[in-house]
Amino acid sequence: MDSRVAEEGAATRRRRECSSCHHRFTTYERVDHAQLSVKKSTGATESFDRSKVVAGLAVATKGRGVDIAMLDEMATRVEDALRLKGAEVSTAIIGLAVLDELRKIDDVSYLRFASVYKNFDAAADFHRELELMEKTAPVGAANG
Repeated sequence: MDSRVAEEGAATRRRRECSSCHHRFTTYERVDHAQLSVKKSTGATESFDRSKVVAGLAVATKGRGVDIAMLDEMATRVEDALRLKGAEVSTAIIGLAVLDELRKIDDVSYLRFASVYKNFDAAADFHRELELMEKTAPVGAANG
């Protein structure tokens, strides 16, 4: 009978009518995402855990004025980007997606995450990353 977008675009609400008894009812249709798997550097595979992305973002942005709602939005964009890569993604791909998100909001948070993700072990690693950041500065980036 009637269809419209519901739940901020995440579902379609449909008003229906039974053809035999004429009872009216509402249904909601939502996209059911396929399970996303993560291929670890050890070769093991596990289910994608969005809370790990949020936790990593939270550690990187601690004390940088980034609220939980923004962390959640960033994690959603990371997950969406990963789903475009396929049903199985490597931890390396996840790390790069997180770095991309952090780079858009705060250079300090980006460097914090990069230092762990890229295994920095000397001040020269930070210097090299800063030089790379200056060469590839995104338009409108926040400089923490």
